[in-house]
Amino acid sequence: MQQDISSREDIHFIITEFYQKLISDSEMLPFFEEIVRQNHLEKHINTITDFWQDILLQTDSYKNNVLQKHLDFDKKVRFKKEHFTKWLGYLTTIIDASFEGQVTQNMKDRANSIAMVMQVKFKLYD
Repeated sequence: MQQDISSREDIHFIITEFYQKLISDSEMLPFFEEIVRQNHLEKHINTITDFWQDILLQTDSYKNNVLQKHLDFDKKVRFKKEHFTKWLGYLTTIIDASFEGQVTQNMKDRANSIAMVMQVKFKLYD
């Protein structure tokens, strides 16, 4: 039996593995090229870890508007439905490979909810 997500370290592990998948995928890389080129990947991973830590462990670390950040970024690189499908697929696969339990399920449920809301905002949800 695998353990449940229970710490910032667990979340950081998931997000680090997740971003390695994303930047290795030629369809997803354009969303992260600037971050990688500027050598800001670890900073970005820590920011995303803050976001998920707040959601899953009820902390108060993330100080940005995640939806607005993505709406602004969509002006540079257009989001498509396929991007959200891959995003969810990679995240779920990485989570399931190492964790199980209620917090783990909460992370997958919230990821699905976030993806749905973003697709509605980008007029991609059908």
